[in-house]
Amino acid sequence: MAAAGDLQMEDVNVGRDVEEELEEEKKMREDGEGKDPFKNKKVHKMVSKWMLPEHARSRYLERANCLPPPVFIISVSLAELAVFIYYAVWKPQKQWITLDTGILESPFIYNPKKREEAWRFISYMLVHAGVQHILGNLIMQLALGIPLEMVHKGLRVGLVYLAGVIAGSLASSIFDPLKYLVGASGGVYALMGGYFMNVLVNFREMIPALGIFRLLIIIVIIALDMGFALYRRFFVPANGSPVSFAAHIAGGFAGMSIGYTVFSCFDKTLLKDPRFWISIAAYLACVLFAVLFNIFLSPAN
Repeated sequence: MAAAGDLQMEDVNVGRDVEEELEEEKKMREDGEGKDPFKNKKVHKMVSKWMLPEHARSRYLERANCLPPPVFIISVSLAELAVFIYYAVWKPQKQWITLDTGILESPFIYNPKKREEAWRFISYMLVHAGVQHILGNLIMQLALGIPLEMVHKGLRVGLVYLAGVIAGSLASSIFDPLKYLVGASGGVYALMGGYFMNVLVNFREMIPALGIFRLLIIIVIIALDMGFALYRRFFVPANGSPVSFAAHIAGGFAGMSIGYTVFSCFDKTLLKDPRFWISIAAYLACVLFAVLFNIFLSPAN
């Protein structure tokens, strides 16, 4: 009997040890997840408040991670910075602060006389007209693009960004057909346009003070950047080269249509949203018109 009692006590002790080990492993697992840099809930909570309406935040936080990280917007920014450094350092200019003359021969710039080189309608985003130009675009697209890509991932952000870039060059070829075009403002304005529409439509679901603050920030940035673009277009020095500003407006409209649809369709299948196909159809119609205009009607011909 004593032996049987000892055996039962040993079984109980073994069971307790197993339970304690399981509890300890569970605790370590939870601690490890909390320390995982890819699941920093504080960062994701802040991002969700700025990027999503209230009803979508809980779903985002359930699956929030940085896998994949915001590769698209970072890669584009590094490419733009590399091209700028190349023309500033290895292709010396008269003034390093304003790269007005040296970049006009770049194979990346949109040149109305070389419109048959179709890649220029996209590659112009890599070239910038000076330090203040590239810094402004990099700051805006990183500050807005990284949080957007954390929520919507690179494919959707890339779609909106490139739609703005293409819309910018095509609009410039129509409304300012004889002017050169440089800079990523079309893509930047597309991101801002999509974000602006989402804040505006979901204003009641966001903290009112933050909603007003976001709208004011976007308006101030657009006013300053458009002012600088208009200055470069109409008040450029006699020895400089005027640069078109139509890409800013066209990129903004692309963002307010395609960008709004893409960013408002969080956690849903984008291809099943009829708004997406309507905006895509309207965008492609405008692209087709611009292509035909460039072939048959452009003064640059």
